Amino acid sequence: MTREPNTRLADLFGLAGWSKGELARLVNRKAAAMGHPQLATDTSRVRRWIDTGETPRDPVPKVLAALFTERLGRVVTTEDLGFGRGGRSGKGQPADGLLWPPESTAAVLTEFTGMDLMFNRRGLVGAGAALAAGSAITGAMSEFLLSDPTLATDAPRTDNPLSLDPVGFDRYEAAPVGSQEIDALETSVEVFRAWDAARGGGLQRKAVVGQLNEVGGMLAYRHPEHLQRRLWGVAANLAVLAGWMSHDVGLEPTAQKYFVIAAHAAREGGDRPRAGEALSRAARQMVHLGRPDDALDLMKLAKTGAGEAALPCTRAMFCTIEAWAQASKGHGQAVRRALGEAEELFISDRDEGPAPSWMQLFNEADLYGMQGLVYRTLAEHEPGAAGIAESHAKKALRMREGGRQRSQIFDHISIASACFIGDDPEQAERYARLALLTIEQNSSHRTWDRLREMYRLTGRYSTTPAIRELREEIQQVMPKSGAGKGGAGLKGSGSIARSAAV
Repeated sequence: MTREPNTRLADLFGLAGWSKGELARLVNRKAAAMGHPQLATDTSRVRRWIDTGETPRDPVPKVLAALFTERLGRVVTTEDLGFGRGGRSGKGQPADGLLWPPESTAAVLTEFTGMDLMFNRRGLVGAGAALAAGSAITGAMSEFLLSDPTLATDAPRTDNPLSLDPVGFDRYEAAPVGSQEIDALETSVEVFRAWDAARGGGLQRKAVVGQLNEVGGMLAYRHPEHLQRRLWGVAANLAVLAGWMSHDVGLEPTAQKYFVIAAHAAREGGDRPRAGEALSRAARQMVHLGRPDDALDLMKLAKTGAGEAALPCTRAMFCTIEAWAQASKGHGQAVRRALGEAEELFISDRDEGPAPSWMQLFNEADLYGMQGLVYRTLAEHEPGAAGIAESHAKKALRMREGGRQRSQIFDHISIASACFIGDDPEQAERYARLALLTIEQNSSHRTWDRLREMYRLTGRYSTTPAIRELREEIQQVMPKSGAGKGGAGLKGSGSIARSAAV
């Protein structure tokens, strides 16, 4: 007993709106349903958990996590509730669940994905917890990312079964794997990544989370170093993809947690550039949500965390994200400086050999696409930037490879938006209709967010017959519930950030 309140549990308890007696009854009922009929919790025990920081014995933390996940409609883990690994109290856990000991990464990954799968099965649509600020993530993880991992502590020894974390056994029967199994896992990542680029994250998110859950179980064993590093690499790639797919469908706190898990996994595998790229995804998410200062904080950590091993193409991508954040703040000079550096780095990368698999989707078309997006965002503050945005987005569109439908939709909307800002409604209408041709075939909520922003720009031309007809068509196809971050159809769309990552 710590004799200090468990503030994490108290905060979530307040959000859930239960009484202490009601929570006690729910714990007993849920535990029985999970195969623990002997559990008998009462009001006084709930009070001690919250007010004095008492840590309940297993399986109560997992029962509580399941109850809060169902109640709040988002993934809640035992660490979120203030209960650390191995029955430790949540008191003193750093940065509200953003950092944990290296030996706990596989367990954190497995528990979080297990809860996410339960969340998914029940079809909960959830409301979100607050995202961690960029400065909080930076403060928690900067020293950790700059230190070197020790693979000897990545997972328990296979010859000591008492050292295995029991969390893994709940969801996956851990066993050693060989190079062929890891080959298959790496191939599955490529398949999932291609599907996401084509159709958006909604349709395959559950499959990616399930695959990641299994990898977490595999990491419960310590394999030979070369295999262990590859497994951590698979875990990092899947976690980034799970985060990106979650962001794509509006599960923002879940997405951020996956990006943090990916950074941990990449660092444990000794791949600091991959860890930096994972954090750059969290930065893109922040710009999309209208929080550019948080994005800039995260990009500082991404760039320093990636280290000198980051290839020029990776650093070029980092510069485009930084430029996007600066554009949303209207800082034109900073935008041009960052994009100029991105171009120089991208050109210099040609002699560096093939990019890692997780960078191969950032090609010349994506560079132009990001430049188009950045200048389109800046055009909200400097209308003269609209023509530059249009030019870059058209170059990106001409270069797009097959199977990149979501990026093509973003390009069409960027061009249309730039044309509306640049007082060319006729051309804007043509590209807007090209976006409408395929947007309903894509599961990406971010495409709808961008369409809402374009719709806002049509307002000044609403008396023109062709634009009035276009506005009516957009109203007909737009999800009425406002599935994206705007929260409601087309009303109030002006508050949505000018965003979409390619």
